[in-house]
Amino acid sequence: MARGNTGDGSARPAWAPPVLRGERLDAGLRMLELEVRRRLDGLLQGNHLGLVPGPGSEPGEARPYQPGDDVRRMDWAVTARTTEPHIRETVADRELETWVAADLSASLDFGTALSEKRDLVVCAVAAIAHLTGGGGNRLGAVFSNGDQTERVPARGGRAHARNLLRKIAEMPRAAEGTRGDLAAMVEQLRRPPRRRGLVVVVSDFLGGTGWQRPLRALSARHDLIGIEVIDPRDVDLPEVGTIVLADPETGKQREVRASALLRREFAAAAQAHRDQVARALRQAGAAHLVLRTDSDWIADTVRFVVARKRRWSGGVA
Repeated sequence: MARGNTGDGSARPAWAPPVLRGERLDAGLRMLELEVRRRLDGLLQGNHLGLVPGPGSEPGEARPYQPGDDVRRMDWAVTARTTEPHIRETVADRELETWVAADLSASLDFGTALSEKRDLVVCAVAAIAHLTGGGGNRLGAVFSNGDQTERVPARGGRAHARNLLRKIAEMPRAAEGTRGDLAAMVEQLRRPPRRRGLVVVVSDFLGGTGWQRPLRALSARHDLIGIEVIDPRDVDLPEVGTIVLADPETGKQREVRASALLRREFAAAAQAHRDQVARALRQAGAAHLVLRTDSDWIADTVRFVVARKRRWSGGVA
């Protein structure tokens, strides 16, 4: 199945992210909502806490201990009063508060496949909004282009989610040479302290890993997910002879010849950086989802969520 055209005469895949710029913004947002609802509806049916299904942490009823129960849930007050071992059951909090940190710095204004990385950031937030919506749940966001930072308070409802997505999509592009600060944006989610919930960071995570420390601090109260958005040219140079490499966050450019040696060294350095990002997210206690501009991002999201559900239910991911 195909939709539209890529501009070079080839068919555009049906799963390609919609164009979310200029006159096509309104139509793109409507198409995005329909596609997300069509392919993600029912994915989290049953008891769950955000994207991390589990028993929850709110205290529930006490009941007699049974072999196999977690002894860490032993209720010693009831045990002493009844002289029979009891454990305290827990129930899931049905009102989940989710906060998204969306990186829209200059390095995201780039894409050589079916979309820019910036468009994929909006798509990722749309998926999070759909998967965590309903039942009194609330969604808030902090997003920045490096020069301008916006905050949308956490609220519930589909209208609020649509308004949040529009604000993220309409964030102006930063001037060339403007450096983003992902660590500072993540730090904003720590203050003021918020109720226990879910924090999702969406970025290409290019540059240093100074964001790891504030993210790790958030893990004491929140479930964490890091969504890494990448483009094929982030990890591999094309075999096209002489090319100009540019860093949009510093404005520096360099003309190089894409020799076989340079392409191998670039690929090795890119893979080393991606391994570093994955390790930093893991050490911060965050789950890691990778979305690519040349891949079916909804299918990747579905695989990620299903794997999380299986892991929590004791299955094999």
